[in-house]
Amino acid sequence: MKPVRVAVLAFEGVSLFHLSVPGIVFGVTPAPSGLPPYEVHYCAPTPGRVRCDQGMEIEVPGGLGAMDNADIVIVPAWNHPENAAPEVLSNALRQAHARGAQVVGLCLGAFVLGDAGLLDERRATTHWACRELFAKRFPRANFLPDVLYVDDGNVITSAGTVAAIDCCLNLVRQRHGADVANRVARLLVTPPHRQGGQAQYIEQPVPSLPSESRLPGVLEWAREHLSEPLSLDVLAEVARMSRRTFTRRFREATGMTFVKWLAAERIARAQLLLETTDLPIEQIATEVGFSSALSLRQHFAGQLHTSPSAYRRLFCEGQHGTSE
Repeated sequence: MKPVRVAVLAFEGVSLFHLSVPGIVFGVTPAPSGLPPYEVHYCAPTPGRVRCDQGMEIEVPGGLGAMDNADIVIVPAWNHPENAAPEVLSNALRQAHARGAQVVGLCLGAFVLGDAGLLDERRATTHWACRELFAKRFPRANFLPDVLYVDDGNVITSAGTVAAIDCCLNLVRQRHGADVANRVARLLVTPPHRQGGQAQYIEQPVPSLPSESRLPGVLEWAREHLSEPLSLDVLAEVARMSRRTFTRRFREATGMTFVKWLAAERIARAQLLLETTDLPIEQIATEVGFSSALSLRQHFAGQLHTSPSAYRRLFCEGQHGTSE
């Protein structure tokens, strides 16, 4: 399979975590079947030694020319979001995007994409702590302050630290499908692919009460019964909680309402079936628990801004293109 070329930007004060995430996700070993080789190269406006945010110095051998033939260009969190990125970097990003590369801003790296004008009239997000600054600096962006990541026109932006992993796993999913992305996640011992529309900020992510520890099992049970009519009452009964307690615990644990979570899970399952089977849309709708193909199409359009048929066609074309 043809290698996928990735250019990751380094700069003075760069986040060591964000600098490492692309190599960790795309270079996972042993590589699962279906994942082509990824060539991850690091570049900087000025090649040489760069001090990261943890105080360590790293040697970056290449300049911005690494972006010239990259399939994916990734900008880690920008350390001074109040300051504009240098114009030489903005030009390199615009040129990469113009020739068809995916351009990704992890966390505060979204500010660099905004400085390059790549977020104008596009949906975008960044870390919730800088939402006011982002909205002020980039008023032409369609800012979504609460999501994990968002992809609009080959320009991808993500939220805070760990969302960088979700974002890179989503890039794997886009190119190679849900099964490959989930196997990469298992090798990394990280939760499977999360939809970008999930909330950034979860009030209580770590269970602290015995009753809360039952929630992960209940969510897994729900995923195994998506084709059935599920409701808050049904899941509360499975969790052995009152409806009121379950509603509160569910929101604290997922950052979402039950209705939104259920729709996202059903769409994720529909994506998997569209990628891996030839089942008709009507049957997929039944398999994932929607009342009709129309309902599936409406939810699909609301979450992914495309139709199931167009998604299947685009995914198949993408698979063909990356396996040549």
